[in-house]
Amino acid sequence: MSWQPSEQGLQEVLGMLRDTSSTDSEVQRNVAQRLDQLRFVPDFLAYLAHVLIHCTGEQDSHRAVAGLLLKNAVNQRTGPAANDNDARAMAYVKSTVLNGLADPDQIVRQTVGTVITSLISNEEPGGWPEALDALTKGMASSDPNIIEGSFNSLQKICEDAPHKLDFQIQGKNLLDHLVPQFIEYTAHGAPKIRLYALQILQSLLAIRVSAVTANIDTYIQALFAKAADESADIRKCVCASLGLILGTRPDKLVPEMSNVVDYIAFCTQDEDDTVALEACEFWLTFAEDSTLKDQLRPYLPKIAPLLLKGMVYSDWDIAILDIDDVDEGVADKETDIKPRNYSSKVHSTHETNDPSSSKPAGGGLSREAQDKAFDENEDNLDDEDEDDDDYFDDEDGSGEWNIRKCSAAALDVIAVSFGNDLLEILLPYLRDRIFDQEWTQRESGILALGAIAEGCIDGLEPHLPQLIPFLLKTLQDKKALVRSITCWTLGRYASWCVHVNKEDKNEYFIPTMEGLLQMVLDGNKRVQEAGCSAFATLEEEAGPEMAPYLEPILRNLTFAFSKYQQKNLLILYDAIGTLADSVGSALGAPGYLDILMPPLVERWQRLGDQDPDLVPLLECLSSISIAAGGSFSTYTGPVYQRCLNIIHATLTQYQSFEHNPEEVDEPDRTFIVVALDLLSGLVQGLGEQMHQLIRDSQPPLLHLLALCLTHFEPPVRQSAHALLGDMSMTCFPLLKPVIPQILPSVIEQIVVEPPADCVSVCNNAAWAVGEIALQFNGDSAILEPYVPALIQRLVPILLHSKSPKSLTENAAVTIGRLGLVCPALVAPDLANFAQAWCTALWEIKDNDEKDSAFRGFCMLISANPEGIQNSFIFFCNAVCKWQHPSSQLDQMFRTILQGFKSGLGANWDAQTSTFPPVIKARLAERYGV
Repeated sequence: MSWQPSEQGLQEVLGMLRDTSSTDSEVQRNVAQRLDQLRFVPDFLAYLAHVLIHCTGEQDSHRAVAGLLLKNAVNQRTGPAANDNDARAMAYVKSTVLNGLADPDQIVRQTVGTVITSLISNEEPGGWPEALDALTKGMASSDPNIIEGSFNSLQKICEDAPHKLDFQIQGKNLLDHLVPQFIEYTAHGAPKIRLYALQILQSLLAIRVSAVTANIDTYIQALFAKAADESADIRKCVCASLGLILGTRPDKLVPEMSNVVDYIAFCTQDEDDTVALEACEFWLTFAEDSTLKDQLRPYLPKIAPLLLKGMVYSDWDIAILDIDDVDEGVADKETDIKPRNYSSKVHSTHETNDPSSSKPAGGGLSREAQDKAFDENEDNLDDEDEDDDDYFDDEDGSGEWNIRKCSAAALDVIAVSFGNDLLEILLPYLRDRIFDQEWTQRESGILALGAIAEGCIDGLEPHLPQLIPFLLKTLQDKKALVRSITCWTLGRYASWCVHVNKEDKNEYFIPTMEGLLQMVLDGNKRVQEAGCSAFATLEEEAGPEMAPYLEPILRNLTFAFSKYQQKNLLILYDAIGTLADSVGSALGAPGYLDILMPPLVERWQRLGDQDPDLVPLLECLSSISIAAGGSFSTYTGPVYQRCLNIIHATLTQYQSFEHNPEEVDEPDRTFIVVALDLLSGLVQGLGEQMHQLIRDSQPPLLHLLALCLTHFEPPVRQSAHALLGDMSMTCFPLLKPVIPQILPSVIEQIVVEPPADCVSVCNNAAWAVGEIALQFNGDSAILEPYVPALIQRLVPILLHSKSPKSLTENAAVTIGRLGLVCPALVAPDLANFAQAWCTALWEIKDNDEKDSAFRGFCMLISANPEGIQNSFIFFCNAVCKWQHPSSQLDQMFRTILQGFKSGLGANWDAQTSTFPPVIKARLAERYGV
């Protein structure tokens, strides 16, 4: 017996759907609660399907709401039907929604497509054959509504769940049947159907469906046939599809590349901005594929001017952004301020000797993500995987990816690839642009100069002695957008300005510093933002060279506090933090904190413990405390106590939340994380001066730290382990008594293949154990019981091919440090990890961490010489990679190498005969072996 609605139930559902459009907040709240209760009831899903398809007298918006509720409920369901009634209800839903493909209302048809996609997504491939039969037959229907409804549904399925179409029918894959049909429908008489067919093929091509590849030639012909389609959406789709083919099957486009380039060049100038942007994305795809470099080269004279043209502000941009007023007194709108995610502190990747990892000549734009950083993009992937496009994501502050930014990004990538070859093409255009009387042309020329900074630096260098003064003069332009882009471009050349000859500093470096500081104090908010960001870049490039100018810099930056609104204050905090990181202990010299701290203290006192604006201030104070060291002691007490209060209060809120999650909101973890990181800064900067505070304060820090080390939020554990490691270095006498209680939970965090959100927790835990181990050197009895468990966890990380680089390095360092303190416990495993250990650390630049790790490794070799025999060449290579080992380590290397040579006797030459000549030469030169 099929499911049937009751009149009473139907009227209740209709009433709720009508109430969703009520303006009464109480009514809306009640409806939301009732809908939440009903969403898992199969009968309710059937009622929603009934309303969506059969209640044609209702407003289409109410029917659409029913469909969207149905889609959400379907997505939230798990498992098979619980009983016969459930099965009847779901069968009714499936059979009913298919009737909606013919609905005359387009909104309803679109909603039906969404529901069908959700239902198919929750089935096994081929699990709902009636739907696929209806959709495939619907493509050839004589009813235009059914055709449109079927294609709309198929387009959504191919976009969201294409794998559900990957199954066999009569010995042939379904998509092998469908793809040729989709290609035919790209020539359909109705623009909407042509577009759906192209979008379907584009989605399938993006995931490299074999059926598309098998029909690629016919597909390309179909794209060319639609290249001049009257529909802008179709032209946009053609450009996007050609870009995908270029990325997946470039061999198919190479024979037609001249025609493709001409077409994309034409579309780059399309009156429809969406088409022009998609065409511009094609150039970016083309430029990013190094294997196509020779294919791209002949077309540079055509492409480069198009990209320059695309970098000019559009009329729409100008209408929104062209504000020359002194607007610093105008409060920011909430929409002006992007959400900023605070990233917990990470003991990061060590610097390497690999030249390929160095920064570009043109200078980076953002602070190193070494300790902690603000992420302006919430779905940022990996800290080490920054897109080149990010340079241009927000140079104008609009936050929207557009033709201008895409053109600049493409020009940047092409410049990196072609360098001076591109510059020769661009120079005449750039000369015309930067001296143009029209400000928009002038502004775009300066943007282009910034875009090519990294790739064309060698060819530009002879011109920079004239260009930098020109840019500095342009900082006085009456147009705010010209001043702001000039700041950005100067930031791109910050590295050159910093590293000029000493005698040229007064001509380039100091005027650049002064010019950007003037822009920091500009009356226009956009210029303030660009000036402050560029100055932070200059600070980072100059490092300690900023120290002699600290007083005027600090006076300018602190004066900015009286001028800035909320958005720019965030950038100002970052600039001050970067300055502290750059000049280090010079900031602690007498007088500097007297200039810097008053405006920070004023904000510190004004902001509440749960005020989001407190987060960047605490981050800034962390950098200052580390740099200023003992000079920060005047401010340490109040800062330390407030951090304790924030951590304690947030942990208490978490406790309430865990006991009553229905009524208590989950606390914002950001406050506890940033407070832990500031405590790390204090213990790093003030060292032993912190002991008294830690001993006497309430609530006790060590108790709070123990709770944070086992907190369920990974970022909290991450920062807690960073603090543990920092305290091990400077406050170990306080920490030592609780090590037996703390260490077991720390060991639990060290795992092979940690979940993605726990990688940095594992990283910090491994590093912290190494710092703790060092403190037990000479008195290891407390540590020894934990060493076997640590080695069992650290060695697999070191040997695992998919371990992140920084985690592998920290695991290796900690193994070495454990070997330094407890060699007898670690040495028996030496043969298992010796080769991997050497390769993990041999490219790391010389530093104290590496030195202690290698001293420990040498002790392991002394305790178990046989353990290194099969990896001896790797050890020798690692030794030769050292530039300046400490005298103690150098002597350990000498003892081991000469001991092996003596022990091997006549076999030494045979042992080293396969060594590369450079290793043999260095061993002979340095150690006489």
